[in-house]
Amino acid sequence: MKKHKDTKHLDKNMEPELAAILENEMEANQYAARCLIVCAIVGVLAWLLNMIGIFIVPHRIMDVAMPLLILSFLLPAPVYKITGGKPGWVKYVTIFCVTLGVFILSSAMPKHGVLAWALPLLLSCHYYSQKLTRLTLLASWILFSASVYIGMYFGEGDLNLLAEHDVVGIRTVTGDMLHYATIFYVVPRALILLGLSSICTMMAGRTRRLLERQIKDSEERQRISTELDVATHIQADMLPRIFPAFSDRTEFDINASMNPAKEVGGDFYDFFMVDEKHLAIVVADVSGKGVPAALFMVIGKTLIKDHTKPGTDLGDVFSEVNDLLCESNSEGLFITAFEGVLDLVTGEFRFVNAGHETPFIAKSGGIYEPYKLRPGFVLAGMEHMKYKSGSMQLAPGDKIFQYTDGVTEATNEAKELYGTKRLADILAKNTAMTPAELLPAVKADIDAFVGNAPQFDDITMLCVEYIKPMQA
Repeated sequence: MKKHKDTKHLDKNMEPELAAILENEMEANQYAARCLIVCAIVGVLAWLLNMIGIFIVPHRIMDVAMPLLILSFLLPAPVYKITGGKPGWVKYVTIFCVTLGVFILSSAMPKHGVLAWALPLLLSCHYYSQKLTRLTLLASWILFSASVYIGMYFGEGDLNLLAEHDVVGIRTVTGDMLHYATIFYVVPRALILLGLSSICTMMAGRTRRLLERQIKDSEERQRISTELDVATHIQADMLPRIFPAFSDRTEFDINASMNPAKEVGGDFYDFFMVDEKHLAIVVADVSGKGVPAALFMVIGKTLIKDHTKPGTDLGDVFSEVNDLLCESNSEGLFITAFEGVLDLVTGEFRFVNAGHETPFIAKSGGIYEPYKLRPGFVLAGMEHMKYKSGSMQLAPGDKIFQYTDGVTEATNEAKELYGTKRLADILAKNTAMTPAELLPAVKADIDAFVGNAPQFDDITMLCVEYIKPMQA
C-alpha cells in the first residue's frame, strides 16, 4: 500500500495542532489497514491449518467464521485506498471492522479469542483520541459479552462452560451455565478490558498532548529562526557591500566580505572616509552569538564610526568607546577590534588593536607577512582602559589584510583548525591578486579545508591596497 502524503486538503488557516491531528489520523488509518491485512493473513493460515488437521476446531464453525473475519479485516484497506484516509469517518469504519472481526473470532472460538480483544483498543490508541478509545471500549464490552453467550450455543465448545451429549451430539446450555459464564467469564474479562482501556486512553491523551506541545515548540523554533534570519539580513545590510567602493577614488582599492554562520553572530567590518584624505577601516568580532551579540555589534560599530574624527588619536577613540560600551553591557559581552586610518597623501597608516587578530602586510613586490603588534585589551572588558595607537608607513602597492578568528579557527571534520600557517600560505600564493580577487581565493581555500563540517563562526575578511598618493 502506497503511503499517502497528500496533505493539501488541510485548510491553510486551520490551527496547526488540529492539522497535525488530522494528518496523524490519515497515517493511523493507513497503519491500521496494514495491520489488519496481516491479521487477515494470520486468519487464512489458521483456517488452512485447521483444514489439514493441525487445529481441531470443528470445520462447520471455521468455514462460517473465518471468511467473515477475513472480510472484516480486509475491508479497511480498500476504504483507505479509495478515500486516502482523509474523511473523519474512516477511523470509525476501521475500528468497527476490527471490532467486528474480533467479535466473530471470539464467538466462534471463545477459548482462543480472548487476547484478540486487545487489538481494537491498541489500534484506537494510534488516533490520539480519548473519545475514540472510550467508544471502542464500550463496543468491545458489548460485543465481548455477547460473544461469550453466542459461543456457548454456536461456537467451539468450552468444556469449562458446556456439557455435551456425545451420543446425540446435542449441546446443552443451562441457566446455571449462563450464570457461571456471567460471573466467572464476562465480568472478570470485562474488568480486564476496562483496565487495559484505561491505559490506552491515558496513553492516547498523553500522546496527543505531547504532539500538541511539540507543534507549539516547533512553531516557536520556527518563529525564532525566522527572526534570526531577519536579524542576519539586517546585520548584513548594515555593512558596506557595494563594490567597487568609492569608485571615484583612485588612491586605494578596498574589498571586504562577511560570511555569517547559521545563527546571528557579532562579526563586523566597516570602512569610511574620515575626511577627504583619510580612509578608515574597522574589523571586529563580538563575543557570543545570537541576538545579544548582534545588538552589541550594532552599538560597537556605531560608536567606533561616530568617534573617529579628523585629528583624533585612535587610542583615544577606543578609550572613549570602551567606557561607553562598559556602561551598557549587562550581558557581559566584549569586542575584539582593529581600526586603522590611512593618510592618502603621506601613506601613513595609524592603527589601534583591542585584542584582535594580527594583520598581514604585503609590501610592494613582497608577500603577505604577519605584522607583529601589541594586541591591547578587548573593548567592554574593563572600564577606564587606555589604548595606544601605532603607525606604519605604506608605499604605493602595499596591501593590508585583516580578518576575524572565524578564518583561522575554521574546523574540518577531523576537528583540525585552519590555522594561521594555512592562511599565511594562501596569502603568499596570491599576493599579486587585487583585494576583490584575494578574498574569494582565501574563502575557497577555507571551504576546501573545512569540507562538509558545519560553520560555527562568522568568517570576515578585509583587504585594502594603497595604490598611489593623493595629490595634496
